[in-house]
Amino acid sequence: MRNVDAAGLGIGDDYPPRIMGVLNVSKESPYKPSVFDDASAAAEYVDEDLIGEGADIVDVGLESANKKFEVLSAEQELDRLDTAIEVMESTSGDAIWSIETRYHEVADAALSAGYDMVNDICGFADPKMPEVCAEYDAAVGKMASPPDLERPGAVEDVDDIYEALKLNGLTDKTIVDPAFGGWSEAKTLEDDRETFHCLREFRGLGQPILVSINRKNFLRDIAGRDTDEALPVSLAATSMAVERGAHVIRTHDVAETRDAALIGAEFARDRLRVDPSENAIGVEELDVTTTREADRHLERLGGNPDAASEAVSRVYELSGLSPEDRGALRAASADTGVVFLEADDPGRGLLFGTPGALTALETAGSGVSAALDDALGEIGGSVE
Repeated sequence: MRNVDAAGLGIGDDYPPRIMGVLNVSKESPYKPSVFDDASAAAEYVDEDLIGEGADIVDVGLESANKKFEVLSAEQELDRLDTAIEVMESTSGDAIWSIETRYHEVADAALSAGYDMVNDICGFADPKMPEVCAEYDAAVGKMASPPDLERPGAVEDVDDIYEALKLNGLTDKTIVDPAFGGWSEAKTLEDDRETFHCLREFRGLGQPILVSINRKNFLRDIAGRDTDEALPVSLAATSMAVERGAHVIRTHDVAETRDAALIGAEFARDRLRVDPSENAIGVEELDVTTTREADRHLERLGGNPDAASEAVSRVYELSGLSPEDRGALRAASADTGVVFLEADDPGRGLLFGTPGALTALETAGSGVSAALDDALGEIGGSVE
């Protein structure tokens, strides 16, 4: 996993999770506690409620990306940029400043005025955006989006989100954002839940991951909470997101989200990493738990996608085995690479192997008892 240096702030596997606090200078933005049109009041909010509560990054929005509102032009965003710059110059706290925009002209103006980072909500739909960010050696958040500057984040399917993140390439300092939330009428709560379920897959792009899940509908719906009551579900999801590989959490609730992110990082699985040097071979243990996750890394490296089914393993406990079932499993597993470990209890045993081997076992075990045949069919259907 490539780490990213954002104006001296390290982002990636080698660093703690980073908290991106939100400030809006857009009157139409729905979360009113973060909306300001007065620079001095905004600066006080940043110092006390964002940086003061633990934000590493301050992300300043110039307009709401809510589908209910008309999209501002680059010129209209530039009119609001003066306020965003004044806020940055009026704060005393130490943080990285990010400008949220979709236009390379706005990114250029913000970076030249002292901003450190860009948060592109249209995912390089403006093809000049990566050029501008590379010119300033700036980190850039890239949110999955169609190639349309007026339709940010309207991508539903996980595979399509993955492809959208590859649109117009990745800079060395890109941080990918799979874009949670109701950016289009077509995107459902179930789409968001499936994307969250597949979050580890986005590690296959080899870049740090940013998620914006604070009080989102797809979490609120699970617990039946409105926005004001949704902090607990956001914090639970934050810990899970960090454990699954997220590196930056964008939030309005900085202090609480910071704590939840640290818990997720503390209890994430330790993975071996040896940096390459003149006399050492680099080693990185990948965070892969499914064949789809393995396939993402194989795609990045140019490997044979058929190998994904041999990249992970599954373990199943079987019960209710007859002596004939045990004998059939011994014979079938010997030819497939699956391991059948018989327990002291004659009706039980452990079955473990790669998805490819377990699928082969389903075929090799045909003709056994109907109960065992059904069990192997269930296992074969679950391994993806």
